[in-house]
Amino acid sequence: LTELLHFAALGTAGGLKQPSWCHLHHQKKVKGVNVVILEGLSQSHFYKNYLTMEHLRTNYTTRVTFTPSPISVASGIFSSDVPKLDRPPVPKSDDKLHKAVKHHPVIKKYGTQKRGVTAYVLTQEEMIKNHFPVRGIRGFEDFSCTKNNVRVTDDSPLYGLDCEMCLTEKGHELTRVSLVDSDGNCVLDELVKPQSRVLNYLTKFSGITAAMLQPITTTLRVVQAKLRMLLPGDAVLVGHSLNNDLIALKLIHQHVIDTSLLYKKELGQKFKLKVLAEMVLKRQIQTDENNGHNPTEDAAAALELAQYFIKTGPHQVVELHLEELWGYKPKEESSECSPAPSHRHETY
Repeated sequence: LTELLHFAALGTAGGLKQPSWCHLHHQKKVKGVNVVILEGLSQSHFYKNYLTMEHLRTNYTTRVTFTPSPISVASGIFSSDVPKLDRPPVPKSDDKLHKAVKHHPVIKKYGTQKRGVTAYVLTQEEMIKNHFPVRGIRGFEDFSCTKNNVRVTDDSPLYGLDCEMCLTEKGHELTRVSLVDSDGNCVLDELVKPQSRVLNYLTKFSGITAAMLQPITTTLRVVQAKLRMLLPGDAVLVGHSLNNDLIALKLIHQHVIDTSLLYKKELGQKFKLKVLAEMVLKRQIQTDENNGHNPTEDAAAALELAQYFIKTGPHQVVELHLEELWGYKPKEESSECSPAPSHRHETY
């Protein structure tokens, strides 16, 4: 959504490309962008009262469904990076590729040298900026804390984490959690009973159905206790948009690596985990469109992406995947790094 808002407001004159998931025609004629956020209302409310909402029904005919997030839409919009319009273009010369790498957002963030695990663990400031639950921050008072009582080193173990959620009367609640160790072995895969009445199981994304949860008695507190027991004091949790998973778990863990931030795009945009797995790991995930995602598969993919980045180093990662991930082609006249059109998605 932020990608669309940026382009609608600034367009190509601001150095932006069309959004990866839709096409906005005649952007130059856009005189203003208005965003209306109705907190507490969902798509189901609209369709339940479809006939009575004549104005919405007839004047707003383009409707898009996004993957739900525990973070408010407003927070996501206002915390996103604002494009820098004075970004220097890459010169059209023999060292074009070198310049593209030099000015790449990954290189600007992490440099060119190979470094260990600790270089990629988010600082507390970065965690707050990216909406991670942090001890002492308002809104996370009732969150459980893991035993982060050991200093993280480059030898600290990595664990991949992924969760699935449903929509309840109180918002998004956990329905499944998966944890994999440094070798990719699944050490936890649990279905979890939501505390509140379920409004939507979000089966398309989560794979969770009412029948699956009907016999389940495992609660959020039980899962929190299991994670505290499984994770050593210096464990580093790895995930893709991991803040969403920790919020669903109501869990604070201070040592994290987020692959959605590790493989940076320009302008604060993020790659989908499915795209990174396909382009970097050469592996297909999330292939079953009818039964949702497999959190164990997603947790393992995020873990492997982080391990690959650390082992390979930022410079080589960018050089190896500059074209397929960031859309840069040295032979082209265009000098901008832009998303490859072959990876566009119709919906989220």
